[in-house]
Amino acid sequence: MPSVTVNRLEMAYLLDGGGTETIVLINGIADEKESFAFQVEAFAAAGYRVLCLDNRGVGGTGKPDGPYTTRQMAEDAKGLVDALGIDDVHLVGFSMGGMIAQEYACAFGDGLRSVSLVASYAAPGPFCAKLFDMWAEITRASGVETVVREVLLWCFTPAFYEDQRALAHEFDDGIAGIRLTAAGFLAQLAAIQRHDTTERLGALGLPTLVLAGEADMLIPPIQSRRLHAAIPGAEWVTVQGGHAALWEFPETFNAAVLDFIGRH
Repeated sequence: MPSVTVNRLEMAYLLDGGGTETIVLINGIADEKESFAFQVEAFAAAGYRVLCLDNRGVGGTGKPDGPYTTRQMAEDAKGLVDALGIDDVHLVGFSMGGMIAQEYACAFGDGLRSVSLVASYAAPGPFCAKLFDMWAEITRASGVETVVREVLLWCFTPAFYEDQRALAHEFDDGIAGIRLTAAGFLAQLAAIQRHDTTERLGALGLPTLVLAGEADMLIPPIQSRRLHAAIPGAEWVTVQGGHAALWEFPETFNAAVLDFIGRH
């Protein structure tokens, strides 16, 4: 597994495809780079180079003491992009990754062609804030595997567990092998609890897509709508599925993202 040292942190990554433009995928809380498996093949087949990475605290990347911030993780991602000599970047962030992508775009927008913010928000608001407080309590009381199982339930629609049972079992079985500690989860959780770009998004001058799963229970579409409203000229798209529409209905999700990227 390749890695480079960035910000005194060993960062694990995967690079696939052979295009001149690169799609950089930034994942959500507790997710490893392999969680974009349904996207990498499709994006590479569409002619793009695809970079996935493990954020600090999870997978093969270093796990320094937290709490972390989304700006800190944005600096990690930018450092990785620079270390690999990558330009012509389309940034795609899912959930926490969308928050990291906001910070990346606000600080380092000159190096981006476009940014796609998926199932994300500019600030948590009261519902998400309460949910995340509960996740912290579960983690401290019952451990990281229990809380990740709880998080996963919020990611899919109820129909997913009826219509895609084999895939649901695959996700559930994968939790046991996740390379994440309770401390790492809490450090990442702190980042999304404190994330707030509300006052800075108005200056974002990049082609921006805000995408939400129409049945998202974890970050309700109204939260993504507020994010969209804060960014001048941003495009708005909803797709079939819940928070993890990228896993539940990958073909629909991939088509929406590639359509946007292809126009920029």
